[in-house]
Amino acid sequence: MQVPAIETARLRLRAHTPADLPACAEMWADEGVTRYIGIKPSTLQETWSRMLRYAGLWAFLGYGYWAIEELASREFIGELGFADFKRDGIAALARVPELGWALASRVHGNGYATEAVGAVLSWADAHLDEPRTACLISADNVRSVRVAEKSGYRKIEELPYAGTTALIFERLRKGGRVSSYQPPGELP
Repeated sequence: MQVPAIETARLRLRAHTPADLPACAEMWADEGVTRYIGIKPSTLQETWSRMLRYAGLWAFLGYGYWAIEELASREFIGELGFADFKRDGIAALARVPELGWALASRVHGNGYATEAVGAVLSWADAHLDEPRTACLISADNVRSVRVAEKSGYRKIEELPYAGTTALIFERLRKGGRVSSYQPPGELP
């Protein structure tokens, strides 16, 4: 499947290309980016593998990750998209497109994450059959929690994950049915 391009007022969301590797690797090597994601800064090889995985998501699932390009500068500034990471032991994420995003530290605080998330959620509402999407965010990642909440996600679960307290958020597709997911220990 070809990755659809999406433009917003300030951003272009597009397929990753090999030319993105240096900027992408720089972003993923930054502790300011990886601090709340539960991973160590990535090597060039790990970043390349991540980019190849993104291409595979589109081919296997019909959705995946976009590179985020700032329109004014035409520079790679981050990435976001949907995946099914097959996370062990997290029922709330089973077979649900999981939204994730990461932006270069130099552009944090400009509203780019909220703008990009809004664009891909509009795309998801129009193109995905699944009635809901979810995201997994470290409880300490206040900025990403705020982006999720502004984008219509609501917290449904809190659990230990990757050495931190993680929050699971869900968002129902516009016109979607009510979620049947119940966190462990709660009665329907």
